[in-house]
Amino acid sequence: MPVIRHHSPHETLTATLRAAGCVFAEDEARLMIDAAPTPAALEAMAARRVAGLPLEHILGWAEFCGLRIAVATGVFVPRRRTEFLVRQAAALLDAWRRVPGADRPAPVVVDLCCGSGAVGAALAALAGPAELHCADIDPMAVACARTNVLPLGGEVHEGDLYAPLPPGLRGRVRLLAANAPYVPSADIETMPQEARVHEPRACLDGGADGLEVQRRVAAGAREWLMPGGQVLIETSRRQAAQTAGIFRSHGLAARVLRSEELGATVVAGALAPAGGR
Repeated sequence: MPVIRHHSPHETLTATLRAAGCVFAEDEARLMIDAAPTPAALEAMAARRVAGLPLEHILGWAEFCGLRIAVATGVFVPRRRTEFLVRQAAALLDAWRRVPGADRPAPVVVDLCCGSGAVGAALAALAGPAELHCADIDPMAVACARTNVLPLGGEVHEGDLYAPLPPGLRGRVRLLAANAPYVPSADIETMPQEARVHEPRACLDGGADGLEVQRRVAAGAREWLMPGGQVLIETSRRQAAQTAGIFRSHGLAARVLRSEELGATVVAGALAPAGGR
């Protein structure tokens, strides 16, 4: 008699996801099975994934820098490459703390265009005590960021770039991190469906050349940074030289940082220290 082989739920779901074009079908199936409280819930989750909804929106969280970051439907999903931005920011804060000197207050750290607050939350968890402020223009993102950041002692502000930050932060920011949108408008339609359909366009669209929001971040940085403070912006390899040029045009010393492992590019801009040139 022929042997009838019964497929496990994991095998069945993996096959369904693979047929729908999910590259990491096996891993995604395992995560959904772990998260689903009932078979009916699992079936509903699978249907949403097959329809193109990002896995993180289905699970309600994204893994980022070893943390589970809450991600609500309609909110930008933090990318793994952005972990490089966090690492570079944490290294700068660590180097500053190692400089001999009198006791100093906790550094002021700002996460602009914060989305879910992933960068700020990761820095709060990984980089030591800081006065953390996050800001985003999207009310849904702000609500999500508050879930992630408030328990870590940070604050989240709703508004356009620097506008909602407390005025008392001017000239006091030690580190400013920004994962501002940098995709050129004409390239949005070439992005995966998960991004262009299920994430806010404002989180992706950087204008005609992709650098419009970066220009605004750079233009305001000097007003908010303390002497010796740094601003870090994620960008693409092909835009990095332009991003560095934007920083320099606003009086910041610029460096391009690259991670081949993560396929990530960050431009760091430094404000000259007090008495510096």
